[in-house]
Amino acid sequence: MWVISFEPGEPGTAIPIVLHHCSVYRGLLSVYRGLPVRQKTDLKELLSWRSPMADLVVKNAKIYTSDESLPFADSMAVRSGRVLRVGNYSSIKDMVGDGTKELDLMGKIVVPGFIDSHVHLISGGLQMARVELRGVSQKDKFVRRVKEAVRNTNQGSWILGGGWNNDLWGGELPMASWVDDITPYNPVWLSRMDGHMGLANSVALKLAGITTSSEDPNGGTIVRFTSGEPTGLLIDSAMKLLLLSIPEVSVEERREALSRASNHALMRGVTTVVDVGRYFPGASVKHSWEDFSDVYKWADSSGKMMIRVCLFFPLETWLQLHNLITKVGRTMSQWIYLGGVKAFADGSLGSNSALFYEPYADEPHNYGLQVIDNESLLNLTLASDRVGLQVAIHAIGDRANDLILDMYESVFSTNGVRDRRFRIEHAQHLAPETPARFGKLGIVASVQPEHLLDDAESATKKLGIDRAQKGSYLFRSLLASNGQLAFGSDWPVADINPLGGIKTAMKRIPPGWDIAWIPSETLSLNDTLKAFTLSAARACFLDSDLGSLSPGKLADFVILSRDSWDDVVVEGSASIEATYVGGVQAYP
Repeated sequence: MWVISFEPGEPGTAIPIVLHHCSVYRGLLSVYRGLPVRQKTDLKELLSWRSPMADLVVKNAKIYTSDESLPFADSMAVRSGRVLRVGNYSSIKDMVGDGTKELDLMGKIVVPGFIDSHVHLISGGLQMARVELRGVSQKDKFVRRVKEAVRNTNQGSWILGGGWNNDLWGGELPMASWVDDITPYNPVWLSRMDGHMGLANSVALKLAGITTSSEDPNGGTIVRFTSGEPTGLLIDSAMKLLLLSIPEVSVEERREALSRASNHALMRGVTTVVDVGRYFPGASVKHSWEDFSDVYKWADSSGKMMIRVCLFFPLETWLQLHNLITKVGRTMSQWIYLGGVKAFADGSLGSNSALFYEPYADEPHNYGLQVIDNESLLNLTLASDRVGLQVAIHAIGDRANDLILDMYESVFSTNGVRDRRFRIEHAQHLAPETPARFGKLGIVASVQPEHLLDDAESATKKLGIDRAQKGSYLFRSLLASNGQLAFGSDWPVADINPLGGIKTAMKRIPPGWDIAWIPSETLSLNDTLKAFTLSAARACFLDSDLGSLSPGKLADFVILSRDSWDDVVVEGSASIEATYVGGVQAYP
């Protein structure tokens, strides 16, 4: 008996032809001899055909698949942008044909393309072309950066930037007077690294009409001197009072920002992001939709997308998203996925606006801010859930996290059981019983390891040693409670850098420290890799296509500089050698 397997269509649809008797073979041979030359060639190729040929074969590698059925392999075959087969080279070599490119990695480590579960992609790209204050540790350097921007800016034009962290220079908050003398003819807006506070100079305050008599809006604060005069700092929804005065960013600037951001992501091994948009307290809900229409759809239709994006939109616009999904589905293309809706429960620790049960140690009468009232948040979430949308809500303080978990539980009770994969973004500070609730309710904890590097010092000052130690960045506790972790960066709040996040989650050693901050909450390498790959994919309903190097999934993968897993575990470091998207090299 002979069995000839061939594939007329898609991978995995092979049709067997079985020749049972020698007489059948002799008859077929007789027919073959009577065929014209061209048809002889076609039949000869059919009879000799065994396996689909790969476009690319990666071999001699240490491949971490993130697939429990085959966690490790040394070779992988790719065709038409998807993984064809993973295993040892002997199981793949029959897929090597004349047109197959073979990539010998000489023992280098390969991992699935990293998924950053929380970014503000276009904001990050815009920030790359603005005043960069991340890492600035002295007032003089802060002022110098602004002064340099003034030299390159026309009078009357806005000077925009951000990324500052007052904890790096001892905690003193900046004031308009820091930059007023050097910016007499330019309005200035410089957002804090967390996006929940910003500094305006006096020119900008005047343009926005913010004066001693201005009232604090709900969910926001105008920081003032004891005289009542604004210092220049605006917190959370108070930022809206000024942001309305800043000219809209042009379509061209936003398209350029997408390109910059995408290249930066690829350089860091990121092939997919969950983009929560240019949306934060005080910002217009229109921005996310404008970026979707003007930037993402344009880039997709013109072949300019470089990474995959899963888009979340403001919760208030749930009906608009539902109508769009009804019309086009959740998968718009291989590049764009429609994810769900996002809202804010509180502010941030650094801005003293995260919502806690107990007051801030450095502000005894301040418990933080609740950005939206409970009734509105519940009604919007119920409506979104009824039409099947995934919901993600920002919560940082322990009280804010419990408020959202209570609200989610109410939604489940009202709307019934289904696979929701509701998310809490950040989940930084939790009450003792809260990690278990994440697991019980099946809530995704979308967390950012790199934030703990900035918060280790400030959390102790703002919360006190005991509260900070017991409730901050409880990664292992969440996993031990069957919670699901999805790792991200919150870029541009922190840099987009999965390898840095992996090292941080494993080591938890802040800059200048010799020991780990809360060592009981460190994770294994496997846990951290999963949180940036398969768990991250599952957290946004993309695990059927992404997150692991499994047959049939998209061939997004990263080649690391290391050839030893021991080096990665011990040193906690590596670098990106190459990034592939759909089996095609995208970086360098």
